[in-house]
Amino acid sequence: MTNHAKEKTVLVIPCSGIGKVHGLISREATYQVTDELAPGRTDTLCLGLLVRRDDEAVAAIKRQYCITIDGCPKACAEKNVQMAGGRIASSVQVAAAFKRHHGARPGTATDLSKDGWMITREVAEAVAGEVERLHDGKEVS
Repeated sequence: MTNHAKEKTVLVIPCSGIGKVHGLISREATYQVTDELAPGRTDTLCLGLLVRRDDEAVAAIKRQYCITIDGCPKACAEKNVQMAGGRIASSVQVAAAFKRHHGARPGTATDLSKDGWMITREVAEAVAGEVERLHDGKEVS
């Protein structure tokens, strides 16, 4: 992908959330968006690069719109993008999706159940909707 094409993409940045099912859902939702629901319109980068203040990652979040997906209310992805000066268009919390699914059993930190995949898809579709809104509004150029 050329640099010009990359600048037209929206960066979807999930939390790390290693060891927690909410983190797994945030990462899997990101892959559904970047690989299936909005390929070519989205890309992702590792949150760890922002934590380390990697020059290329910081430059990318400053020139491209970002959508963060956090597993929990600590909002580590959102906070790190903000602290690095990123352009946050939207922030999504997996924990909020669970409020619509009382009693759901999403699985484990390494293996999602049917409920977990359903919530993952719901989060991914919400993010893809935001990507569409950004592109339709010509905010991504």
